[in-house]
Amino acid sequence: MKFTTETYGLMEGLSTVTRALAARSAKPIFEGVLIEAGEDGLSLTCSDGNLTIQTDLPAMIEDNGRTVLPGRLLNDLVRKLPGTAVSMGFTDTNRVEIRSERFKGTLTGMNAMEYPEMPEVEQIAVVEMPAQKLRDIITRTVFCVATDESRQILTGVLVELTADELRMVALDGFRLAMHRCPGSYALPSGTEKLRFVVPGKVMNEISRVLPDSDAVCKLVFGKTHMRMEVGQTHLISMLLAGEYIDYERILPKSFVTETLSDKNEVEQAITRASLLAREGKNNLVRLHFAEDRLMVDSAAEVGNTQDEVPATVNGSPIDIAFNAKYLSEALRGIPDEKLCMKFNANVHPCVIEPQEGNEYLYLILPVRVRS
Repeated sequence: MKFTTETYGLMEGLSTVTRALAARSAKPIFEGVLIEAGEDGLSLTCSDGNLTIQTDLPAMIEDNGRTVLPGRLLNDLVRKLPGTAVSMGFTDTNRVEIRSERFKGTLTGMNAMEYPEMPEVEQIAVVEMPAQKLRDIITRTVFCVATDESRQILTGVLVELTADELRMVALDGFRLAMHRCPGSYALPSGTEKLRFVVPGKVMNEISRVLPDSDAVCKLVFGKTHMRMEVGQTHLISMLLAGEYIDYERILPKSFVTETLSDKNEVEQAITRASLLAREGKNNLVRLHFAEDRLMVDSAAEVGNTQDEVPATVNGSPIDIAFNAKYLSEALRGIPDEKLCMKFNANVHPCVIEPQEGNEYLYLILPVRVRS
């Protein structure tokens, strides 16, 4: 193996694929990056056994070959190289020489034959959409996945497909996020709905890999794995096994109180209230909707805050408390200028939906407090 490529391109490629490296692995091979030089150019691959990321780079290939080098070490080293180009090649059976301008170094590789092949994905459904749009949907949903591994299925994002809609849903027992993406989706004959659960970690990595452009991203779903393709980068992950919660059963169908306010003003008021709320024991903010305003309060031993925001209130006044973090994260995911919040009682979930349409829905459980 011997090749030369641009240092910046190699740095970007390593930064992408090393996202799949496990923090700690019982198999040393999973701590490495598989480097393959062939007729089609240079290929980099990293995997932790469940998640695999591969990207292709242009390079001048002098000799074909493959090896596995320490992933994080190589990533750090390439970032510090002095030249605009870098050359790598075998000096013997398992040692690779790295050159860039006046720099020269060597790394000991591992046997590439031990590196697992990327799994094949048996295609059941394919989704294509602009990368930026997909990233927006993921980031506005994935923060609601559960972190408690005791209910592993909830650590993933539900991808639900019908012929005319894609939904992403995440919930952790205290809140729920759902985003809808209308479109035309091909399902197998005789199938009305498909459901796949993608690990939350994988969704986060997909959002980080996606470019800031309208480049087409393809998601291919199989029985046990899914594949993401964008540009020269491929990501393959196992899907979570099991039946996801019937989330639609927990969504309220009607409301006693509906409110409308400026999203940015409410978000700023919650941010200020959170400064005091996080000093308290429960990180709580209290909302009081009445007449034509919203009062946002927080209190702790060190002090308290009170903010007033103009609001339209239809229905009964309501005084309700929430975990400040849950409320703030939901507000960050709302793309609208207006914030539409709906309530039934101060012990029942709050629902946040668009004023018009059904692009998104957030549900947050309140915290019971003494009056």
